[in-house]
Amino acid sequence: LNALHQGKIIDPGVLPLKYVAQTPSFRKEHAAAGRDVRGIKRVHQFEKVEMFRFVEPQDSEAVLEEMLGEATTICERLGLTYRVLKLCAGDIGFQSAMTYDIEVWSPGSAEWLEVSSISTCTDFQARRNNTRYRPEIGASTRLPHTLNGSGLALPRTWIAVIENGLQDDGSVVIPEEIVPYTGWDRIEAAP
Repeated sequence: LNALHQGKIIDPGVLPLKYVAQTPSFRKEHAAAGRDVRGIKRVHQFEKVEMFRFVEPQDSEAVLEEMLGEATTICERLGLTYRVLKLCAGDIGFQSAMTYDIEVWSPGSAEWLEVSSISTCTDFQARRNNTRYRPEIGASTRLPHTLNGSGLALPRTWIAVIENGLQDDGSVVIPEEIVPYTGWDRIEAAP
């Protein structure tokens, strides 16, 4: 999504630009063995919705908080317990200036599962891609700030939905927010 404006000058009044895409994602690391490599928690390929923004520098911090709010709102609407972590410099990506991770509670494994990362790259990516914007007609060009994040990674979010909806009889109650999409409000326990 960052390359959509590579080598281009964005016209006055166009920013912010907001993009989303459903993307297949791949993990680089390969775990050797153990319980964490089984099932859908640590799959090599998974689907997620990617958010990407081009903004004016003075709006960058507010947009980072807005994107964080969009992802945490999904957790809230699904009734999931979540936490937000601000990552230290040693844990963020090469291009990022600041990154937040969102983790949801998984009662079945008694651990927090990362479901989203939201980052601001300030002008790093724009500089490398030669993406510029003109704040007004006749003004010199400037570097926009870029921000990116994932809506929520589906496998781990689904784990949390299932585990948090588990009932004593073995059935699973589905959050109201997704019933219109599933067509059912409960997964019955196997006989």
